[in-house]
Amino acid sequence: MGSGTIFNIQRYSTKDGPGIRTTVFFKGCPLDCLWCHNPEGQSHSAVLSANTERCINCGRCVVLCPNGGPLPPGDEKCRACGACADVCPVEARVIFGRSMTVGEVMADIVRDRIFYDQSGGGVTFSGGEPTAQPQFLDDLLTECRRESINTALDTCGCAEKSILIDLADKADLILYDLKGCGDARHHFHTGVESAPILENLDVLTRLHHYIWLRLPIVPGYTDDPAEMEALASRYSSLKSIKRVYLLPYHSMGGAKLKKLGKPSKLPNISAPTSQILDMLTEIWIRYGFDVRIGA
Repeated sequence: MGSGTIFNIQRYSTKDGPGIRTTVFFKGCPLDCLWCHNPEGQSHSAVLSANTERCINCGRCVVLCPNGGPLPPGDEKCRACGACADVCPVEARVIFGRSMTVGEVMADIVRDRIFYDQSGGGVTFSGGEPTAQPQFLDDLLTECRRESINTALDTCGCAEKSILIDLADKADLILYDLKGCGDARHHFHTGVESAPILENLDVLTRLHHYIWLRLPIVPGYTDDPAEMEALASRYSSLKSIKRVYLLPYHSMGGAKLKKLGKPSKLPNISAPTSQILDMLTEIWIRYGFDVRIGA
């Protein structure tokens, strides 16, 4: 069995698919979304996060740091070796990104099988972008099927078509995260064009029977009614899309960026108003979709 890079395994999750789930977060993402709420997962390599407010100045990290003292997050001299994080008693310094084998990840997954069975849950592979580590994800999906554990693949859809099709075929549920449909706006928001992502979704809707669309609603960026209407119209005749989730923007990503030593990519904006959410919801309902607000 192979190995891959994971930055978190969250147990008892209720926001990444049906029932109680374990969510496995893969490192690395081909998108660079302005509002990313998991910036610690964007890079393929390990990153250091520091919360200075939690530091108790115990000095343990100073002794073990190969640089002679802990460097601030984002400093190019820091190799994110994890020495400071390993000895921090209050988790003021944390390394996001560690190599795990398929067996190690499966051990975390199967331990909560009783909760999956009782709630109709399972495991969700998220990120970052899980398809960025295709062989590792393939091995995990195969092992979960062997163990009769329900699987969900949470993807942004930015992957080689053949790889995405093969991986999606092994998952019970696809959570497809759409950031819009206009190429220019999508490129400005995420760093990539929308056309290949929409084409991949077009293919999956013909091959997979169970898909949930998830759309972040970021005021001034992804709340354009015309774009929402275009998406709803494009997929209105497809029976494979079972639900649409509108995910209101929150500022969690900004706080994480600060701990990573990176500047925020967005101005100070608020969550979308209930009026905006109601209007966007009505668009999807008009086209016959089952719509939910929030994960």
